[in-house]
Amino acid sequence: MADDKKAKKAESGKGAAKKAAPKKDAAAKKGAEKKAAKKAAKKDTSKKAAKKEGGAKKAAPKKEAPKKAVKPAPIVIRASSRYVRVAPRKARLVADQVRGLQIDRARALLQFSPRGAAHDIAKLIESAASNAENNHDLVADEMRVAEITVDEGPTLRRFRPRALGRATPINKRTSHIAVALSPEES
Repeated sequence: MADDKKAKKAESGKGAAKKAAPKKDAAAKKGAEKKAAKKAAKKDTSKKAAKKEGGAKKAAPKKEAPKKAVKPAPIVIRASSRYVRVAPRKARLVADQVRGLQIDRARALLQFSPRGAAHDIAKLIESAASNAENNHDLVADEMRVAEITVDEGPTLRRFRPRALGRATPINKRTSHIAVALSPEES
């Protein structure tokens, strides 16, 4: 009986070895396939390099595509103001009114606007207009506000004393304002 048990164990061990062998063979085949693929890739790159160097095969001359007329990029004059002590939400209300207007109309609107951010945006538009005149030899009155963006800057955190020893936060927000002027399309 003991001999029968040993024989069964030996047979089961052989069966396990037989089962493990096909797995090893499959892994070996995959590894061989990867190596063959790498060698083929190296041969392909060496052939490409030989062609570039002027090897035995000559490539046909490439046909050049007809060149399209390229329009010159429109001139854009930029000016920006950073860390302006006005909340971005309030400045955006004024910026939305001015966006796309001719510079004379924008000046008039900002001059009579009751909002506090109008003064800062008016100064910025004047700066961009003077950049156009001095740096690009353009007439400032013929410009329009192409873009105006108001981004949020860092917030100054302050606290105010309140009743019973409490403190409440006060956020003093800042803005980064950027203006782009472009010549009017006629």
